Amino acid sequence: MSERPSARVAVVQAAAVPFDSEAAVDTVCAMTATAAADGAELVLFPEAYVGGYPWGLAFGTAVGGRSDAGRRVWERYWSASITVPGPEVARMGEAARAAGVYLCVGVIERDSTYGGGTLFCTLLYIGPDGALLGKHRKLKPTAAERLIWGEGDGSTLTAIDTPLGKVGGLICWENYMPLARMAMYGKGVQIYLAPTADARERWQATLRHIALEGRCFVLGCNQYVHRDMYPADLETRDELEAWPETLSAGGSSIYGPLGELLAGPLWNEEGIVFADLDMTAIPRAKFDFDVMGHYARPDVFRLSVDESAHKPID
Repeated sequence: MSERPSARVAVVQAAAVPFDSEAAVDTVCAMTATAAADGAELVLFPEAYVGGYPWGLAFGTAVGGRSDAGRRVWERYWSASITVPGPEVARMGEAARAAGVYLCVGVIERDSTYGGGTLFCTLLYIGPDGALLGKHRKLKPTAAERLIWGEGDGSTLTAIDTPLGKVGGLICWENYMPLARMAMYGKGVQIYLAPTADARERWQATLRHIALEGRCFVLGCNQYVHRDMYPADLETRDELEAWPETLSAGGSSIYGPLGELLAGPLWNEEGIVFADLDMTAIPRAKFDFDVMGHYARPDVFRLSVDESAHKPID
């Protein structure tokens, strides 16, 4: 449980910097300092912020075919990914230490164990001392994301004990997986992180549902992205022509444990959304619904979660 009656949190709706991890890390460091100066104790950045979420790109693929230009774009995307741990993580750790905050950042992680040919959509958890506390790799990339990202396993279903409360969550459409949500509720998450690339207004209903179901605070975080943020010399830039100028309008927001909107949604601009969380609201919210307590029926329903690492070679 939280050691504190309240916590101030910040959700950063940063403008995208596709294919440029150094610039993305610069933004993380600068906006973390800005959020901390306004009292934030926990700062969340969007899904795939460092490394990029490549809205609109098909990487030259079709069923049964790949193009040379698409492979070159993939190489550029791969080159913009980061290793965990690595120099970019160290820089963000220093920013967290300097600001004295818990920093959670969506990154594109390059596998550093088996030759580095696979990328993961990963959420990093960094402590106020700058240490990497844990990470979560997206379990199931959605639709065309499966062209570019591998699947995580249960070993990174991470939840972090902090003085603010138990912090954990899932990435984007993982939050549509009922059993994955239940696994996180079973860890006692009180501040639930839901970084995303979904800028549809209906995504707000998902965030509100998680808050009501888990009786927790939910932080939704997205990027603000338009087409001219992409490199002008991108080999398959023509793939963007069928897409609108604004690729992601954002929609970052924060919900309370009874589904109440506390801050946001923020649309069509970059910015920071703040909220002061009344942690004493969580037990009040669980008075009539506790998904892991008096509203559970373990005599009828059981969930088994494999949290072991699955390796191709032992």
